[in-house]
Amino acid sequence: MLSRCIGLWLLIASLTLVRGEESGPTATPNEGSPADSSRSVASTLEMQIELHRRGFSCGSIDGVAGAQTEAALRAFQRSAGIADTGILDEATREDLNLTAPALGEYSFTASELAGLHPLPDTWLGKSQMTTMGYESALELVAERFHAHPNLIRSLNPGVDWSAVLPGRKIVVPAADHVVVSGKAAQIVITLGTRELEVIDSLSRVIAHFPVSIARMAEKRPVGDLHVTVVIPNPDYTFDPDVFPESAEGKELGRKLVIPPGPNNPVGLVWIGLDRPGYGIHGTPNPEKVGRTESHGCFRLANWDALTLESLVQVGMPVIVEQ
Repeated sequence: MLSRCIGLWLLIASLTLVRGEESGPTATPNEGSPADSSRSVASTLEMQIELHRRGFSCGSIDGVAGAQTEAALRAFQRSAGIADTGILDEATREDLNLTAPALGEYSFTASELAGLHPLPDTWLGKSQMTTMGYESALELVAERFHAHPNLIRSLNPGVDWSAVLPGRKIVVPAADHVVVSGKAAQIVITLGTRELEVIDSLSRVIAHFPVSIARMAEKRPVGDLHVTVVIPNPDYTFDPDVFPESAEGKELGRKLVIPPGPNNPVGLVWIGLDRPGYGIHGTPNPEKVGRTESHGCFRLANWDALTLESLVQVGMPVIVEQ
């Protein structure tokens, strides 16, 4: 399977993405030639996949080295006792060898394709749905394998994503299985770098995720908090008072309950904190994670929220630092 990844270097190298605030030093320097560029992109893709497998998320896997990828690599290096350069040097390569082939295959089932449906644009329409499921086959598979949709498209150039049939096989990053080494003792959220890290009892980083924080500084909680509740697959209560900018909310004048699902506003997990209305949760927009745009909560990609759910427990300290 690794040979397949090598064979796709030139294909992946053609991928050009703009991912929010993702920018910064490359993890592996290019030498200028197309072959060097292809090797660099393939190396970055493999690195991102292996980092995800070990609980060090760089956001959406895309083969593009940027700030979130560098931050995940630095966290891994600190965890491994390596100088945190943010560069995939030889010492890091030795500890970050692929544990399995980087790419795999996935076949769509009839039941999951039958469950795809468009979602309403309005809060009222969303409240009338039975589930906030996936809208498309591309969205489903990108989230399942922690990938940017553009990467999935590039890995599968012959697929008509508007007409996927059951049994259709596609190539995907093999990053859906995450194994975190260690037992969580606390969570540390750093506002300045928009990072959430899980720390063990020996002060070692065992998991790392990019996180979105509140747009308005005064709504960012700072200090010592604790986990009060962990709710998988939660529903969401739309409160017009929380969205004063919403014309629909002003017209409705009442709260609405949005059903569970990956496209629910708080995604697939809600981790409540001991400050009313605040929590750590998933999001239906993983490519926007790492920005300053929430109303106060801490947003993770759904896949990262699921990993965090498996690590936390009620009462766990959550330290929010500037």
